[in-house]
Amino acid sequence: MTDFFGALGLLIPLGFLVLAFLSGVRIVNEYQNGVVFRLGRFVGLKRAGFRWLIPFVERMVIIDMRTVARDVPPQDVITKDNVSVKVNAVVYFRVIHADKAVLQVEDFLYATSQLAQTTLRAILGQVELDQLLSERDRVNRDIQKVLDAHTDPWGIKVSNVEVKHIDLPVEMQRAIARQAEAERERRAKIIAAEGEHQAAEKLSMAAEVLDRNPITLQLRYLQTLVEITGGGNQTIIPIPLDLIRALGLQPK
Repeated sequence: MTDFFGALGLLIPLGFLVLAFLSGVRIVNEYQNGVVFRLGRFVGLKRAGFRWLIPFVERMVIIDMRTVARDVPPQDVITKDNVSVKVNAVVYFRVIHADKAVLQVEDFLYATSQLAQTTLRAILGQVELDQLLSERDRVNRDIQKVLDAHTDPWGIKVSNVEVKHIDLPVEMQRAIARQAEAERERRAKIIAAEGEHQAAEKLSMAAEVLDRNPITLQLRYLQTLVEITGGGNQTIIPIPLDLIRALGLQPK
């Protein structure tokens, strides 16, 4: 009986030691970093693998180091040319320094999301609607640079920002459609005018060539008569060009 109580007295402390040891065991995954605090003070980082903390003395905050994609909710933006649009985007970022992400900001996910919203409104308010629609890549880079500069003290790297959707008012969509139609009409008129100009130049050159030899002009006259009569049963009486010149109807 005495041996039983003696063994029990040894097992109880041993059990407490085992429980204490197990309570300090932590497993850090490959894509995570652990920020360790000892009595409230930062003492270092724990990388991937088996880690043990002093129970009741040390505490570890696990930070995911993978790239995170966060939607930026639709924002009401007034562009530089006073057009009201609703824009949403997506932000891609990852934690580079886990210690800064814990020590420098309370909630880095929430803080980055809020900063992305305010930066989106600020940057888009500096560009015109045409630039927002046609130079979206440049706008994305500008937003990314500003976000990355502001989140760098938090140990966060913003890798990319993409503006996903631009919601225009119905009136503005109609105005853009009218503008595009007017632009197409302008281009069509310019092309037609250029064609007329080139045709006039070619006709002038042809007239100079025909004027060098009267026989050439006579052959062209007969060819024109053939083309006219080729499409039907018209009867045309050809008049010699010499007679037309004699009557004063054709200048020399």
